[in-house]
Amino acid sequence: MGVLIVTAAVLAALVAAALTALSAGASYALLGLPDPGPLTQYGLPVVRVVAEVGAVVCIGSLLLAAFGIPAQRSGALAADGYAAVRAASWAGAVWCVGAVLVVPFLAADATGRPVGDVLDTEVLFGLVDALEQAKAWVITAVIAFVVVLVCRAVLSWGWTVVAFGLGLLGLFPVIATGHSASGGAHDVATNSLLFHLFGAALWVGGLVALVAHAARGGAHLPLVARRFSLVALVCWAAMALSGVINALVRMTPGQLFTTTYGLLLLLKIVALVVLGVFGYVQRRSVVRRIEERSGAAALLRLGAVEALVMFATLGIAVALGRTPPPDEVARAVPDRVELLVGYPLPEPPDASRLLFDWRFDLVYGTLALVMAALYLVGVRRLRQRGDQWPVGRTVAWLCGCATLLVATSSGIGKYAPAVFSVHMGQHMLLSMLAPVLLVLAGPTSLALRVFKPAGKGRPPGPREWLLAFVHSPVTRWLTNPIVALVLFVGSFYALYFTGLFDVALTEHWAHLAMNAHFLLVGYVFYWPVIGIDPAPRPLPPMGKVGLVFASMPFHAFFGIALMMSATVIGGDFYRGLGLPWLTDLLADQRLGGGLAWASGEIPLVVVMLALLVQWSRADNRAARRMDRKADADGDAELAAYNEMLKRLARQDDQRGS
Repeated sequence: MGVLIVTAAVLAALVAAALTALSAGASYALLGLPDPGPLTQYGLPVVRVVAEVGAVVCIGSLLLAAFGIPAQRSGALAADGYAAVRAASWAGAVWCVGAVLVVPFLAADATGRPVGDVLDTEVLFGLVDALEQAKAWVITAVIAFVVVLVCRAVLSWGWTVVAFGLGLLGLFPVIATGHSASGGAHDVATNSLLFHLFGAALWVGGLVALVAHAARGGAHLPLVARRFSLVALVCWAAMALSGVINALVRMTPGQLFTTTYGLLLLLKIVALVVLGVFGYVQRRSVVRRIEERSGAAALLRLGAVEALVMFATLGIAVALGRTPPPDEVARAVPDRVELLVGYPLPEPPDASRLLFDWRFDLVYGTLALVMAALYLVGVRRLRQRGDQWPVGRTVAWLCGCATLLVATSSGIGKYAPAVFSVHMGQHMLLSMLAPVLLVLAGPTSLALRVFKPAGKGRPPGPREWLLAFVHSPVTRWLTNPIVALVLFVGSFYALYFTGLFDVALTEHWAHLAMNAHFLLVGYVFYWPVIGIDPAPRPLPPMGKVGLVFASMPFHAFFGIALMMSATVIGGDFYRGLGLPWLTDLLADQRLGGGLAWASGEIPLVVVMLALLVQWSRADNRAARRMDRKADADGDAELAAYNEMLKRLARQDDQRGS
């Protein structure tokens, strides 16, 4: 198996170097840089291929260990899972070393100098400090090193999931600083690249891990193959759609056949189509043969060939990343607003534009639609089985998804990066309205009813994974009332009054992280208060009311502090935008503070109404239980109570006489 990976990596490196040769010299001339020499030109794609091969094999192996190979009932990894984690540790080491090697080559390439000229420590540190991509690769190397340490120590399924999450996180710094993160429409380009590279890592790395598992003669091969087949299909669809979107941002369809970038893209499209169509069809046939105990050898042959094609495609992708898109050279330099935000904002926001001037958010807009679709599929499956699901919960979930969609993809999402008051409105929708609606829908309860238990002696599946997450120490800690309150309220002050918001304003990835934080912290806070799903730390009724009321003064003071502040938060960024229709930044901040203050009352009303309804329903259920018990035992409890009263009355009469 090691020979296959090395062969595939060498193939990817050769493809990347050969294709880079088609455009390297022209690229330096177009960008106004001197030719740094062949070592820098061809060394950079080679070391980048080494880093990316290590990354995808590491992530794929962790994917297989966490969600492909069944763990033991005790939570410990099975022998095959442990073998996959060990493979991930070696691949992570290659990823870490490759990321470190990329840094000097990248610094030399960006400055048009031979790589030997930047190996001096002081020179290299200065270039790394000045180059965002070099910083990103340093961060990637650190994350890869942490992943290696975790993999070396991990013995349990839970920590394997943590290592897998860290591996995915390690892809993010490079995504946020490449071609897609600069210029116009960088929001769409970066978001599409996020889907594209995550899909590639899971697909390519997962296939390598699956072939390695088959080569080891691993157990549960039919189950592992079926699970990967589903993952591969989803990843291929995500890569295809996101690749089309990213290409349309960078070039016109007519440039597909007339530019080097377009020809490389066309070559990559052909490779992906071949892999997607033939790979999926053949894998389905192989999975059936595996279930008949005759397809392991076929899987090895097919997987080996497919892995070679995949790594060749990876080499094409690296060469594509080294080639400037035609629009980057040909088009006029975007204005400052488009450069910083990603798109022009010529008109001020009004009610009409905030509601109807949409710009679809590929991350959170897609998330909202997928969440709504999955919930409806779950409800449909319950009804097909003859089970009922409350309509009110479905309505709450769809309204929560709609709130997420409107907050990120309508005019609110479009103007939020450039106007503080609109950003604060988005913040309130994501942290105080959407979570309330989502927790009232009981998504965990729905999923637990839809997914069937694995059964005694059978490998754990999605239902067991979900239960493990709900009862994990992390979830229990997050839903602790004090922790939830501090995260929910304290994050307001930590973000806006420490300078963190000023730093985050210039980075698209920071906007994605802020939105995720708002949504998740709000969900964690409202889950134990009004959530339909049982919380790991259930609260008594008065504790729920107390937690809500405890947050109110801090929230109100936050809004008042914004309104009374004489300093513009994020002032340098907003002034740098130079929007002609936004001249009084302090007045806009006061408006944002007013929105934060006033919007705190709306969730309170919803929460109190939800609590009243839940208490009323709980009382009704208790009354029905008592009625059923009375019907079953002939009201024995009431009869015993009446008999006790009569006995006490007779005793009083006897004392009186």
